[in-house]
Amino acid sequence: MDIEDLHDEGEGRTGLLQAHVKRVSRVDASQDAASQSEAAATAAAATAAASCVPGTQRIWVKTFGCSHNSSDSEYMCGQLQEYGFTLVDDSARDSAALWLINTCTVKSPSQSAMDTLLRRGRQQGKALLVAGCVPQGDRRAAELRGLSLLGVTQIDRVVEAVEETLKGHTVQLLAKKALPRLDLPKVRRNRHVEIIPLSTGCLGACTYCKTKHARGQLGSYDPSELVKRAAAAAADPQVREIWLSSEDTGAYGRDIGASLPALLQSLVEVLPPDGRCMLRVGMTNPPFMLQHLDAVAAILRDPRVFSYLHVPVQSGSDAVLLGMNREYTLAQFQRVCDTLLSQVPGLELATDIICGFPGESEEDHAATLALLARYRFPHTHISQFYPRPGTPAARMQRVPTAVVKQRSREVTAVVDSWAGVYEGLVGTTHRCCVVDTAADGVHLVAHNKTYAQVLVAAEAPDGSGSLLGCVVEARVLSASRWSVKAEVLRVLYRPPADADQAGQAVHHSSGSESIAQQRGSTEDHGVAQAAAAVPCSQEESTSCPCAAQASPGSSCGSPAQAQRHPASSAAAAGDATAAATATAAPGFSSQQQQEQAHGSCSGTEAEEEEAPPPPGAEPSAASVLSDTSAVFPLARAEASGEGASAAGSAAAATSVALGGLHLQTVSHAKSAGVAELLLLFSLLAGLAGMLASGLLAALQP
Repeated sequence: MDIEDLHDEGEGRTGLLQAHVKRVSRVDASQDAASQSEAAATAAAATAAASCVPGTQRIWVKTFGCSHNSSDSEYMCGQLQEYGFTLVDDSARDSAALWLINTCTVKSPSQSAMDTLLRRGRQQGKALLVAGCVPQGDRRAAELRGLSLLGVTQIDRVVEAVEETLKGHTVQLLAKKALPRLDLPKVRRNRHVEIIPLSTGCLGACTYCKTKHARGQLGSYDPSELVKRAAAAAADPQVREIWLSSEDTGAYGRDIGASLPALLQSLVEVLPPDGRCMLRVGMTNPPFMLQHLDAVAAILRDPRVFSYLHVPVQSGSDAVLLGMNREYTLAQFQRVCDTLLSQVPGLELATDIICGFPGESEEDHAATLALLARYRFPHTHISQFYPRPGTPAARMQRVPTAVVKQRSREVTAVVDSWAGVYEGLVGTTHRCCVVDTAADGVHLVAHNKTYAQVLVAAEAPDGSGSLLGCVVEARVLSASRWSVKAEVLRVLYRPPADADQAGQAVHHSSGSESIAQQRGSTEDHGVAQAAAAVPCSQEESTSCPCAAQASPGSSCGSPAQAQRHPASSAAAAGDATAAATATAAPGFSSQQQQEQAHGSCSGTEAEEEEAPPPPGAEPSAASVLSDTSAVFPLARAEASGEGASAAGSAAAATSVALGGLHLQTVSHAKSAGVAELLLLFSLLAGLAGMLASGLLAALQP
């Protein structure tokens, strides 16, 4: 994950150790040499001691996958930065002591990229912590052997996992538990975009998807927590967009008796009435959305909500949809599209296509091309079928690779052929939120009501400064396949100057304690949540109806709706011609979109060779700190059903370097003092090292 705007180092952790230098007279050359030797030894000991002090190292975080993964990374970064760690971006990753890789298991290319990073990190001797869907879905994967792993519901324990990994321990925190709190500190990848996860997991069982193995069954956040989080984000003067993220937005609340339309209405009500903060509804699958069409259409018409919705279809053939176990028919998908397009002016619909699913015939492929020609979705995520290990589809008879590639090229050609998608916007004026820097490094990216990608100049025409984070009125000058260019007529809203740092480090903690204080109460909080914990089903082989939720890079306004969606008018399009792989909007700089486009556009299905475990990587029983380890007694209490009293004390292990000797010390203390005791041990270790080195130097002849 890119952290573009980091705090100054001076704002980080205050020094734990302060010393006064006493000047002494040099007696003779021999004493001078001894003094220099002593100083060198003392400096070396101080450096070694500093490396043991918790929360002082540099961390690089890399994120693959959907906006839900991005949100998880933002929360993990927030906790690490709050505790004192320094977060570095891609350009400084080689200087980091630990690499935290948040993984995606939807597509093979993403996992191959993860394998490459792990090999590189091992070669450089980096401490490695792997989080996200890959370790949660397949903890026994060969490429993860000997590495620390952090599950998708364990992100609130990232500080513990990082500290233990830096000590050389192998940590595996994969037990399913209650959802992480939404009021944890976070660092936004994009300070102008707040991502709020509505839920995790799903109610589906798609035969091709591995995400169900990781995210599990549907688990929804309480509506009041979501509204509170949205209100805090909307009050941030830097936030222009709030994204709702979920594996299936339409299924939200079915596990807790909550209503999706009611939640959306409550979220809209906390947004500023002037439209300076817009809501984007997340990806939804057709089955559950069928029950909310009129209510959702009303929400999408609201001036504070983008008229945009991502509805994956995957195939235009009922036979293929049945093989995928998508739980809807082509007619039902068309009903979703037609109803929303008729009720929401200028609605932007995005969809997903999987090319070459097992059993797909030429007739099935032709049906998909016909569907695309009918609706002309301006933004379509296109993937070749990738068999994910452990899924039912991986055991099905595959379509030949050459055929899959050809069908992918044909689908892409159809999508790329819609050159006039945005022509209807030329000459029109729009209210736009400016949220990102374009890939060309010259323009800024803004979004209008229909989430079209509008490229504008970086500076305001009146010379008042950068437009990033502003709300502007812009007139479209020209259109291309994926975006439009516009001139800014005036600035409607500019964040106050004193809000410049907002969004870099975001703490919506509602008055809760700092991370250092939270570390002391983790056990009690976790045990209280354990009653609602979701059991981990490692043997489950079904998959969820999720689709990669990339940030759409293109859309357009109502003047061009009939041209973009001919099926929404009286005539439905017929013939479809050839085409291709997934398309990422060239001007949009979202890292997640680029990564997913890479996965979709991959010209080959050959994965990179599997990363072999490093020499001696097979961990011994003594070196592995698992969920039931003494270092993390919370997991043991959760697994055994022990109450809060069982987690009231923690055994914290730390290695102490003392004069070249490595001592293993274990402290037993009440949970409220664990963090402080760890710091004390590290402090004492440093002092002892300095004293020992000085004594040895003084005794030298």
